[in-house]
Amino acid sequence: MLPERIAKAVTVALENLGVCVACSEQAIEITAGEVKTQSGKIYPADLAVWTAGIKGADLLRNLDGLETNHINQLVVQPTLQTTRDPDIFALGDCSAFPSKGKQPPVPPAAQAAHQEASHLLGSMALRMRGRPIPPFRYRDFGSLVSLGEYSTIGSLMGFLSGKSYRVEGWFARLMYLSLYKMHLYALHGPIGVVLDTLARLLKRGTEPSVKLH
Repeated sequence: MLPERIAKAVTVALENLGVCVACSEQAIEITAGEVKTQSGKIYPADLAVWTAGIKGADLLRNLDGLETNHINQLVVQPTLQTTRDPDIFALGDCSAFPSKGKQPPVPPAAQAAHQEASHLLGSMALRMRGRPIPPFRYRDFGSLVSLGEYSTIGSLMGFLSGKSYRVEGWFARLMYLSLYKMHLYALHGPIGVVLDTLARLLKRGTEPSVKLH
């Protein structure tokens, strides 16, 4: 879901920290002391953590005959209406937005879901009035990847130039924290932001430096 140059920059940062990044490797066996891959490589491991990508709930697979893809996401039209029932809309991680030509699919990210929700709010009103619904258009405002106390890397979209710019270091870290505080403000208001900040200051020695969700 990240731009290629950002993914490469994060990979370089991890390798500089001594992390071995093995892409396009499929694990076929995990034992008490190692991980074996399909290519024949063996990685010694005292602790193995298995993570998976985005997948829709099994409930969606047989939801009233609606079309789904291989990861249980509801296939939608450009208007966010499901392909088999125009009165049912889907957004966020449970929807599979079509891509045209070389255009990449809409990533399963928070900013995509937020934009889809805003679009859906107006679309439902138009649908109830019997008026045509405009297609959804995703705008990439940039991405930020936090590596805890080591670094923050990302890209920010320049609204005047229309191009994305790479940001790194303290400036990127400041942007990451600012976006997080804005998210808290939208959910819990100013009092919630203050209380969360105080709680994190008190728990700084015990909580992880990298967001784990």
